[in-house]
Amino acid sequence: MRVFVLLFHARTDNEGIHTLKVNDRNVVLMFESEDDATRYGLMLEAQDFASPTVEAFEADEIEEFCQGADYECKLVPEGALTLPPEANVDQTDWQPDAKSNSASASSPNAEANELSSAELDQIRRRLEGLL
Repeated sequence: MRVFVLLFHARTDNEGIHTLKVNDRNVVLMFESEDDATRYGLMLEAQDFASPTVEAFEADEIEEFCQGADYECKLVPEGALTLPPEANVDQTDWQPDAKSNSASASSPNAEANELSSAELDQIRRRLEGLL
C-alpha cells in the first residue's frame, strides 16, 4: 500500500522525516491521503516549522525504516484530519461593493474630501521642499 510521509530537506544530505514524540518514542505518521499529508504539512508551516515535502512510499518501506531506527509508525486514515467543507455556498451575504459605495454615499463631504491633481502637485512640491 502506498502512503505519504513528510520529509524535511528532501533529497539532500540533511534529509529528515517528520515524527511526533509520544511517551519518549518517535512516531512517524503515514498518511493514506496525499491531500491530508499536504494539509498537515501546511499546519506545521503555520507553526513555524520548516517547509516539509510530501513524499510517497510503500508502507512496508516506512515500517522497515521505523524498525531499524527504533521508531513507531502510525497510519492516518483518509479524512481523519479536519477538512474544509466539500462545497461552498452559491451566494454569500457579503457584498464587497456595497460597503465602499455606502461609505462614500453616507459621507456628506465625500466629494470635498477628494483633492484635485493641482492640489496634489502643490502638496507634493511642499513635501519635496522639506527634503
